Amino acid sequence: MKAKKKTSSAAVARVVVNAHAVARLRGGHPWIFKSDIERVDQATPGGLVRVEDQRGKPCGSALYSSSSQIALRMIAPNPVEPEKYPELLRYRIRQAIAYRQQVVRDSDAFRVIFSEADIVPGLIVDKYNDVISFQVLTQAMDTPFAREILIQELRAAFKPETILERVDPRIRELEGLDARDDQAAYSRLKKPKTATIFHMNGLAFHYDGNAGQKTGAFLDQRENYAAAERYARGRALEICTYQGGFSLHLNRVCEQVTAVDISSEALAVAEQNLALNEQKPIEFIEADAFELMRQYADADRRFETIVLDPPAFAKSKRSVEDALRGYKELNLRALKMVRNGGVLVTCSCSFHVSEQDFLAMLSSAALDTRRNLHVIEKRMQSVDHPVLMNVPETYYLKCIVCSVF
Repeated sequence: MKAKKKTSSAAVARVVVNAHAVARLRGGHPWIFKSDIERVDQATPGGLVRVEDQRGKPCGSALYSSSSQIALRMIAPNPVEPEKYPELLRYRIRQAIAYRQQVVRDSDAFRVIFSEADIVPGLIVDKYNDVISFQVLTQAMDTPFAREILIQELRAAFKPETILERVDPRIRELEGLDARDDQAAYSRLKKPKTATIFHMNGLAFHYDGNAGQKTGAFLDQRENYAAAERYARGRALEICTYQGGFSLHLNRVCEQVTAVDISSEALAVAEQNLALNEQKPIEFIEADAFELMRQYADADRRFETIVLDPPAFAKSKRSVEDALRGYKELNLRALKMVRNGGVLVTCSCSFHVSEQDFLAMLSSAALDTRRNLHVIEKRMQSVDHPVLMNVPETYYLKCIVCSVF
């Protein structure tokens, strides 16, 4: 008598999704929303699940969130056995690291992992010289084994002094995760190193892992800093300088630079960065950008170069119209102050404001001010923040370099 074939007694975690979700997956998008889920079987918060259509046909594997409106984030286009998931996660992290080693130049600071763009959904990792900072955005990346794999791979690839976790309390609340403070996940030192000096484009910058926004600094503008420097000249004005990224680059080629920000803490770091690079003085001004530009326009102040790098004005689709009004107001005032033949570098990091909408706003501002614009370059985020085709959310930063006449 033949022995019966053994079968696994463990039930497979699976989620059945509707036709709308299947069409979205076929279009290459990795998100499935809670409203498109028909049935959930055996799924645990942050766990790996098999995704099926209503006929039981497999659509791939995803990471499940019990709290987020984005209930599923695809991790593979085919079913992955649970015991193979750690191996897959390790492979994705190594793949992300290898890509940066291939494309990043002239910097020891860059984004190592960019969530969905690297098919490691819910994880952001930035490297600042010998300190690495990461942020967890989902239940799946908050599991002990995911953290362990991440720390192992980062240590093996970069041998950092410290690996820090930066915490966004709002995201943890939305994901149903326990509250926690920023902390050192790993350190080679008895007292974790949380501050360092990093370098980009031949300039040095301070990094403090216990301060600043998001993971600590904005690395996505690194290549745009260098582009702005290529075209800048004369007297320059930077609006929303933060810690002096554009301004220090402009200061190498411009006669005089004025840098504006509303944050005194950010300007203090910008001053430190200026001293670190032993550059000529920059005029740092703590002020509201809209009000100061109104005063400058009324006083007929003129510049050969103006850079606009405001924070994201549109946090959701509902705020796009207001955001475009804000962008237009800034650009209107800038266009009134740029000398004939001068350069305007204008940016938007609002994903919800598309490149088409941003260019239409800029065109309208040019018409209203009776200025002509030559588009020198249309740019986006640095290559270490890759755009994944069919996932528009990974393309968020627009940077337009114009000649104004």
